[in-house]
Amino acid sequence: MSFREMLLPEFDHEMANTRKTLERVPENKLTWTPHVKSMAMGKLATHLTDIPMWTIRTLADDFLDFSSPDAPRPSPPANSRQELLEKFDRNVVAARAAIANASDELFLKPWSLLMGGQTLFTASKIATIRTWVMNHTIHHRAQLGVYLRLNDIPVPGVYGPSADESGM
Repeated sequence: MSFREMLLPEFDHEMANTRKTLERVPENKLTWTPHVKSMAMGKLATHLTDIPMWTIRTLADDFLDFSSPDAPRPSPPANSRQELLEKFDRNVVAARAAIANASDELFLKPWSLLMGGQTLFTASKIATIRTWVMNHTIHHRAQLGVYLRLNDIPVPGVYGPSADESGM
């Protein structure tokens, strides 16, 4: 079994769960934040729409230097739920195609994250996708779930029913 055959079902599952969570973002709460150090809900949701695109950059390049002028920058916060979902869907389709077209040899190549030319870490491209795309998405999706809960918005189940869906 190839790496892409192993990775794609998990990618599809996590992206579907992320979309379910993004579908619950209320348009009247995009600027809401639980704490002064926290991202606003719209900014956090927009960040979730950007993360899948990191897949393409990871597979296409051998490193990313955050201090480079051509490094990807965060998107401005979305203005509506529809804008979030449309961008997320486009980015997931593009990221999925990149995974589906990658060879095992490409997945095993090293990839590095740099800051001002200094290496922060190096890992295989598949490990980078698992960490910086998949796990990063799961982390921020969970944050968004807390934001939803704090605003009395039903939280979708992602690995089974949530308390809102099971009647708990």
